[in-house]
Amino acid sequence: MLRFLTAGESHGPSLSVIIEGLPSGLSVREDELASELARRRLGYGRGPRMRFERDELRLIGGVRHGRTLGSPVAIEILNTEWPKWEVEMSAAPGTPSKKLTAPRPGHADLAGMQKYAFDDARDVLERASARETVARVAAGHFAKALLATMGVDVLSHVIRIGAVATPEGARPLPSDLSHVDESDVRCFDPASEAAMIAEIKAAAKEGDSLGGIVEVIAYGVPVGLGSYVQWDRKLDGLLAGALMSIQAVKAVEIGDGFAQASQRGSVSHDAIAVDASFERGGGFIRRTDHAGGLEGGMSSGAPVILKVAMKPLATLNRPVLETVDVASGESTISFKERTDVTAVPAMGVVGEAMVALVLANEALRKFGGDTVEEFRRNHVGYVAHLGSTASAARPD
Repeated sequence: MLRFLTAGESHGPSLSVIIEGLPSGLSVREDELASELARRRLGYGRGPRMRFERDELRLIGGVRHGRTLGSPVAIEILNTEWPKWEVEMSAAPGTPSKKLTAPRPGHADLAGMQKYAFDDARDVLERASARETVARVAAGHFAKALLATMGVDVLSHVIRIGAVATPEGARPLPSDLSHVDESDVRCFDPASEAAMIAEIKAAAKEGDSLGGIVEVIAYGVPVGLGSYVQWDRKLDGLLAGALMSIQAVKAVEIGDGFAQASQRGSVSHDAIAVDASFERGGGFIRRTDHAGGLEGGMSSGAPVILKVAMKPLATLNRPVLETVDVASGESTISFKERTDVTAVPAMGVVGEAMVALVLANEALRKFGGDTVEEFRRNHVGYVAHLGSTASAARPD
């Protein structure tokens, strides 16, 4: 089984992640990992921190001579701004130079202060910060590499920022990912890209923030990942939970989920047909993909399609949100941290990582293997078996 844990604070010396359960023999290149982390910094509307912050990483365990060893992989991502925060964020006994006592509405500040008995919101926000997602993206890079050995690709694109949305059906293929990343807002539709940038500029001028929606797509997923036998084995639940764990994400839609709620069953389900060439589906295809590649808690062989909605960021460049100073009990305006106008394009990269981690875990559960070669061999045998049983079941 594949699992990971992250540690570290936004302005601490580093963030780290340990990934356990990777088979041995998975090819690892530090420059490719660095490129994946750089994708997370993409997007018009990001704050100044993204322009000068670099993700200096160190592989400190589980990798030797460019391949995984089967032992836990440990990665440290250094904070290049640490010298500025070394006193304020020191682990040694002491007191902060200033306590943040006016929690931001919409952030973890107040509930976290109450839960852990803190009198300084920084004790909460440093860990609650979306900066933590850089460690998730690092873990997701390994999951993507494992999925690639079985022909699975995971990518994302922005389909809405604020009031601007892309036309229905504009969906990139794996070969289009570089084109998506070249877009200033990681949008596949050029006309929508220009409108999104204008929307961001307008919000920035007013010191406000914007949310949006990203579509994450997994191509090449074989039929049968996940299971219907228990609630916590259902792949749709696992994917939704993973995506909902991303900071500021408030909703996840699978396929045409919300539209299906107002449709009749005669038009909302995906008709099944025979196509012997469709190997990962066992020779069966869905004529449409309203279900988003998931039926009964399992993958169907069709592309897995998930829409992920992110709320506007809780920190504004022009603070206007009313709050209460928890020290004095008086009404005030929430404090300001350095922030972005929007982080929707970056959230897509994090969404890819979380989807890849869930799919890789379920693939390991399904195919097993202590080595990449064993994992790949088991997958190939399963797909071949699907084809042979489907052929035997069909009339000549």
